[in-house]
Amino acid sequence: MAREYSRYDVIKTIENALEPHRARTFSIPGLAYGPHDGFPSQRLPELGYATWEWIRLDNARANLANDTLTALCEFVGCLADAGPKYSPDERPYIERFFGTIASRLSARLPGYTGSNPWDLRRALANPRGNLRLYVSIEELDELIEYAIANYNGTPHSGLNNVTPLEAMKYFVRGKQTLLTWLAHYHRRSLCLMQSARRCRVCAYLDQGVCPHINLYTARYTNSVLAKSTHLIGQEVLVYLNVNDLRSVRAFLPDGTELGELDVQGLWRIIPHNLKLRREICRQMGIRRRRGVVDTNPIEAYVKEKFEQAKKSRKAATELAHTMRLITSAQARDLPVALAVPRPEPETNESLGPVPDTRSTETPEDRPPGTRARPRRLSIGTGQVF
Repeated sequence: MAREYSRYDVIKTIENALEPHRARTFSIPGLAYGPHDGFPSQRLPELGYATWEWIRLDNARANLANDTLTALCEFVGCLADAGPKYSPDERPYIERFFGTIASRLSARLPGYTGSNPWDLRRALANPRGNLRLYVSIEELDELIEYAIANYNGTPHSGLNNVTPLEAMKYFVRGKQTLLTWLAHYHRRSLCLMQSARRCRVCAYLDQGVCPHINLYTARYTNSVLAKSTHLIGQEVLVYLNVNDLRSVRAFLPDGTELGELDVQGLWRIIPHNLKLRREICRQMGIRRRRGVVDTNPIEAYVKEKFEQAKKSRKAATELAHTMRLITSAQARDLPVALAVPRPEPETNESLGPVPDTRSTETPEDRPPGTRARPRRLSIGTGQVF
């Protein structure tokens, strides 16, 4: 997780708001959708790809970026209103929603910082270095999903004690309120919501290198572009998914689609976002200046973050995010050939290396009917005499 969200995160949030919401399978015991919980497009399928006429924003730089305003005003077709600075009262409904989520969820999580240094909840939520009390990214996603779904199914005093979903159903199906939907050709190409990048087609035919484009220190091509030698030297419009840079969509200036261009080399192993690639490229440049050449930049990045994670919380967070991407790639049966480093056995100057007492006997080697014997761990008492 980053400290600040970027314009790409805002655009991805807009895409998620347009697409029909999919129910999540919770892994935390005890979390489940209630009979009245959910999201509007989940309970009312006709609200999928429904657009809005007006959106209220704050004055964050990511919200007022040109790419964000282009996506809202030109692609979605709504009015973006940032309002005056330092005036949260201009957005009372969303601010109250944020306050409700903060009181029901954020303030109850370990590590809550409170509203000020003297907030009592700051001391009560202090985990005091106990890493088992911290919440992982996957658990935080599920908690936020459950909190919002539960909010939508809870009676609200501002809605005459009906739930937000019931109020939405009354206006959509009861009063037949007119809705506007996103055009079908826009639904199939939500990537066009972002600004296009112009990339020049390159090739080295005398060296056997087919036509391709260079984007963020990597080559992209496909079967169509590789055979289009007449495009060498011309510019194409490239739309990318910043959350997964393994493929991009390319178009000619006249609107002809070239299809999805796949990244070449080791970048295709795991899904990665733009921030991760920039960080890896930055470390690759530092290693080259030191005279170190990496055959696998992603593996070198993971090993370096693994060493830094022992002393830096930021490095530990970046390592956890990278390992999350690797795990998701393995779940989709992608060819991930990445060795995750393991910590070396601890040693003590006075006692020497800790012996490995793990048994090499496998369950198949035991005779049938034999009970498994617990093994003793050679862990000292910690007392020094």
